Amino acid sequence: MQFLLAFVVVAPLLGAVAALLPAPPGLKGKNPDQAVLRHGVTVTGAVLIATIVLAVGFDHDHPATMQATTDISWIPALDVRIHLGIDGISLPLLLLTALLTFLCALYSYFKLPAGPSPKAFVALVLVLESGTLATFAVLDLLLFFLAFEMVLIPMYFLIARWGGGQRQAAAWKFILYTLLGSVVMLLGILLIGLKSGTFDMVALATDNGRGLTTSVQVIAVLAIGIGLAVKTPMWPLHSWLPDAHTAAPTVGSVLLAGVLLKMGTYGFVRILLPIAPDGMRTFAPYLAAFAVVGIVYGSLACLALARTGAKGDLKRLIAYSSVGHMGFVLLGIATMTPTGVNGALFANIAHGLITGLLFFLVGAIKDRYGTADLDTLAGATGAALYGRAPRLGALLAFAAIASLGLPGLAGFWGEMLTLFGAYSPAEGLSRPAFRTFMAIGAFGTLLTAAYMLIVVRRVCMGEHTPHSRLSPDDRAPRAADGPEPSGAAGARPAAATTPQLADIQTYEAAAWTPLAALTVLAGLWPAVLLGLTDPAVQKLLAGGKS
Repeated sequence: MQFLLAFVVVAPLLGAVAALLPAPPGLKGKNPDQAVLRHGVTVTGAVLIATIVLAVGFDHDHPATMQATTDISWIPALDVRIHLGIDGISLPLLLLTALLTFLCALYSYFKLPAGPSPKAFVALVLVLESGTLATFAVLDLLLFFLAFEMVLIPMYFLIARWGGGQRQAAAWKFILYTLLGSVVMLLGILLIGLKSGTFDMVALATDNGRGLTTSVQVIAVLAIGIGLAVKTPMWPLHSWLPDAHTAAPTVGSVLLAGVLLKMGTYGFVRILLPIAPDGMRTFAPYLAAFAVVGIVYGSLACLALARTGAKGDLKRLIAYSSVGHMGFVLLGIATMTPTGVNGALFANIAHGLITGLLFFLVGAIKDRYGTADLDTLAGATGAALYGRAPRLGALLAFAAIASLGLPGLAGFWGEMLTLFGAYSPAEGLSRPAFRTFMAIGAFGTLLTAAYMLIVVRRVCMGEHTPHSRLSPDDRAPRAADGPEPSGAAGARPAAATTPQLADIQTYEAAAWTPLAALTVLAGLWPAVLLGLTDPAVQKLLAGGKS
């Protein structure tokens, strides 16, 4: 188990180095580009298998206990240790990261985004995976910070070199926001380490803030919380996200939404809740207020983008929806209750599955239509997706209703539990205030349903405007009639036909089916995830006591 966890963290990094080396003659395949893409699929597949084996070997009877631990002294002068371990909180995030990265590598093997060398692309994706996995596995504050920062450079280059329009500006905005937030976060981490005498997250969680004064905890929560809030992203520190998603390649958007945003919320749960509980209690009402503003703001922004004539970009709309969904996660954390925190962790995983699938689908739609503009997709496509690529349209509708929180799918449980947690927050928090936040959050779910249903109606069903309305005869295939003579009376212009689009391809089905299946599984059997997180959360909130 110790070896497996170390392998899961280090193997992608070694694979990134190997990706930059010349491929052995027997592995080159048709060309070197294909060889390096196959290398990416192989490495991420091996990491996924190792993570699954790690999950199978995990002691599910004691999910609150740190398992597969490695603890080696690294910098004795600062008492910094290479300390790794997993519990019921971090294991699902490891599995989500390994799965999404593998699916992105598989998708890229068949649909590589336009850009420079495939070698660099594969190496950057593997470095990104290593940094994300390390963030969820390390148990030392300074190592957490290093892993947290490790993902910034590869994501910057994925956006700047393989992205679409305005990619340079979006990449710079992403790196500047996150780096500035990280500088403040580092100050908070150093404050905790110097005042407590250790950077060990397990020891600090067990101490439960008893070795830190209230003023130190308040300053630490403010500093670290800003850095985590930028990555989450929390309103009003979210403005880098829509630009980054709009410009990023498909796999970049999937990884950004699916796993990178989870690093911020994971930090709130793993670091601030157990290490500085008094500081968290001070800021919890403000965190909840920002969270519900983000829920409503994100939904209103999506409604504005979805309306006819707004020229809204579908990728940008899904990005704004992430601001709202992550608001539910932050609301659950702010309640400081087992119910709310479990809901936040469940919503984390559900968002990674559903929004990862949505960005895959939007990328495929953009590849087929050449645009993600909603007005173009809705108004100039005749029968739209249901008529032109029915399987793709059906899967987009499925992902949309999962995102709006339909009962029976993964999106439902996280939002419901966070609202339940807000109804009865932790002792010392204002119950009337949190019930107000609960009501605002519940209103946000209605707005989410509104914009998602508008998207389904417009993109999947289309809109019959004077410019796009076709008669039944025009929409019918005419292959059996044969070509009409040029200039014949009643001949239809070529633009009047509605050609079929390529429906879901085999490689797309392979990349998307696991996400759809897990969305259904988590919705129908939430105990699979809650059985892991609940004992660990209970112990975390109790100061390390089971």
